[in-house]
Amino acid sequence: MGLLLAASLSRALHAQDAPGYTHNDFGGIGLLQTPTARMADDGEISFTATRVYPFSQYNLMLQPLPWMETTFRYTNVSNELYGPVSLSGHQKLKDKSIDLKVHLWRESRYLPDVSIGGRDIAGTGLFSGEFLVATKRLGPLDLSLGLGWGNVGGRGNLANPFGFIYSGFKQRAGNTNQQGGEFNVFNYFRGPTALFGGVEYQTPLDWLRFKLELDGNNYQHEAHNNNLEQRTPFNAAALFRINRNVDFSVGYERGTTVMATLSLHANLAEHKPPEKTMDPPPEPLRSLPSVAPKQATAATAVPASMPPEKVDWPELIRALNDNAGISVRSISRRGSDLVIHGEQQRYFYSAEALGRVSRILDNRLDGSFDWFTLSSESYGMPMVEYTLHRPRFVDLIDHKIDSTAFKRSIEQDAPIPQPEQTLYSATPKKFDAGVALAYKQSLGGPNAFVLYQFTADGSASYHFTPNLWWDGLVSVNLLNNYDKFTYTAPSLLPRVRTNIREYLTSSDITMPNFQLTGTRRLGNDLFGMAYGGMLESMYAGVGGEVLYRPFGDRWAIGTDVNWVRQRGFRQDFALRSYHIITGQTTLYMDTRFHDVTVALSAGRYLAGDVGMTLDVSRQFANGTKMGAYATLTNKSGQATGEGSFDKGIYFSIPFDLMLPRSSRTSASFMWEPLLRDGGARLNRRYTLYNMTSDRDGDLFDNNVDKVVE
Repeated sequence: MGLLLAASLSRALHAQDAPGYTHNDFGGIGLLQTPTARMADDGEISFTATRVYPFSQYNLMLQPLPWMETTFRYTNVSNELYGPVSLSGHQKLKDKSIDLKVHLWRESRYLPDVSIGGRDIAGTGLFSGEFLVATKRLGPLDLSLGLGWGNVGGRGNLANPFGFIYSGFKQRAGNTNQQGGEFNVFNYFRGPTALFGGVEYQTPLDWLRFKLELDGNNYQHEAHNNNLEQRTPFNAAALFRINRNVDFSVGYERGTTVMATLSLHANLAEHKPPEKTMDPPPEPLRSLPSVAPKQATAATAVPASMPPEKVDWPELIRALNDNAGISVRSISRRGSDLVIHGEQQRYFYSAEALGRVSRILDNRLDGSFDWFTLSSESYGMPMVEYTLHRPRFVDLIDHKIDSTAFKRSIEQDAPIPQPEQTLYSATPKKFDAGVALAYKQSLGGPNAFVLYQFTADGSASYHFTPNLWWDGLVSVNLLNNYDKFTYTAPSLLPRVRTNIREYLTSSDITMPNFQLTGTRRLGNDLFGMAYGGMLESMYAGVGGEVLYRPFGDRWAIGTDVNWVRQRGFRQDFALRSYHIITGQTTLYMDTRFHDVTVALSAGRYLAGDVGMTLDVSRQFANGTKMGAYATLTNKSGQATGEGSFDKGIYFSIPFDLMLPRSSRTSASFMWEPLLRDGGARLNRRYTLYNMTSDRDGDLFDNNVDKVVE
């Protein structure tokens, strides 16, 4: 995320367009302590840090849908200790919470934006409150007025308007969530109500705004009896726009306390990749010297066009690997169609790789071929065939046709056995190895807010065949603060995850992975995988998965079954006595609604509990993704412990959007409030759904214009 923000900042440094709506102290779009009805742009992500004594708020806000805002927060309460000094020293109390806001009505000429939402809807309830708010723009003024309940309306100077519907709304029971992490739905919108609102004024200076609000809270009903002095219900602040992606605010709240906020924000959906200065330039088309790229030099000179029987195939395969990122397995002929069988290993966007392949082939082959086909494989399994009409591609590069006309000549098909004449067979690279630095962290624990570790990770893989390979990973500790890690989380279930401390602290050299994996295409749309070895840092064993993913459809279903045994804490080849058969059946569904995919899994988890996992994610056109998951099993919240059930959020950003070199890998961020034994799944290194991601044609269709890059 840091790289993404840095890239956005540099590009936006001199941007003149409006910065969009601004964040409140809790990270959502709003004024200071209160929300507004405004929503950030679709795909927005932000990190906001706020200090208002005694609270320091660290907020991550995601806008996964145009009408939905979600915020995840850690709060440091500086006037309370986390726990006994013997456990957590003098560390201050930390609190985790989740907010949700939904847009109900879009602003029109006469009507305002209207939103409804809740703060701390599934946490410990420290800031639990709900609101209904309307916002209307009048020139440079953005005016808001709302009703608040709970912490949002702590002043409680109005009767609950819902009390006319049901008398139970007149009373608020307080937080009854003993385990934390549960949705306390029977408390929502109950109890006394208060008005809140305010104005945000955009001055003639683009970089300066002022905020004034009426706070609905009087701070006399705070959790843990941590009541605060409030001399006035009005809060005020000035917001300075450093640039489009950075806001800084300073103000005065409760008539007693100075506030300061720093907000960093970027848009995942709109982010464009930087110029790929470290990629080789695409080959200029020999037939179009007038439009050859400026990068074309003697170093990019290509051999003359030849009939297939005279082509230097080894040279062509090297060019496909070096310039188009294709690891070629074979080259075949189907009439006037030249077919490249291989695996794309560099370019995130398949259309870009197809364009580079077409340039290389067009330069080296005579007029014997009218079509070029890239038969893309993944881990030895045929996935999809992209077929391109050669003359239309040349016309596109020569600007004789536009991209709309060109797209009609591209085909995506499921690979099926067809009569072919093999022109050349290649021997793909078998052994690969590398070293990389890695960083791991754990947030919000009782021993320290951040437990971190820097490691040097060495990885290696050897492919016996395209469908059978071994890979391993060795991790060497460089720096960590795990000497502070003494806490063992309580659990009434078999300790399948909560002995994480022992795994992290027993050895400086570990082997998280050492496994043999085999794949096979079992039918046109059916895929299989088997594996065995040290499957992850905590478990070894054997397992297998089958996946049915029909080409062109938007659903898939798969099942995995695994027999696993717990590994020794040093993460070598030693094993512990605990073993279990675990696995899930998962139904994947692309809903076509804002590119949202739903994955529903059911099965047996590592602790022997049985239940279901719901995972909802959205992938934007540029490949970035936001998602959340939750698991409920037959074990009670009391058995599971703090947090009640397993849940988390995640987002991933393709490295291609951040680096000057093309890459097919992504940076992933996973936030799990707590590590627990209930609902724990095996962290498999490979899954067939990810392996077959090229069968999802949306990413190709949304970026087909990259065929010219």
